[in-house]
Amino acid sequence: QVQLVESGGGLVQPGGSLRLSCAASGSLFRLYVMDWYRQAPGKQRELVASITSGGSTYYADSVKGRFTISRDNAKNTVYLQMNSLKPEDTAVYYCKRRLGDYWGQGTQVTVSS
Repeated sequence: QVQLVESGGGLVQPGGSLRLSCAASGSLFRLYVMDWYRQAPGKQRELVASITSGGSTYYADSVKGRFTISRDNAKNTVYLQMNSLKPEDTAVYYCKRRLGDYWGQGTQVTVSS
């Protein structure tokens, strides 16, 4: 059974930064496409960023230039560095392993003064 455990969420002021981490169990982590999603209250879950096994990345337009997705295959971990945070970034952030559709439990990010 694959487990994904997110961490790093919290309360931050507008303009601040956070780094989310997602630690994955299991083997062959390096082969999998990993995604970060978020869901704000009353809204649908949306794809924020993705990273392939080869390191190619995708970003939603709303976070492009502010967020950076990366991975450390030796640690079975994917990261989401979030800079210049805005109140509209407030959401629960989830990581997902695309193959097999495995999700983490989510971590809350709140951007507020």
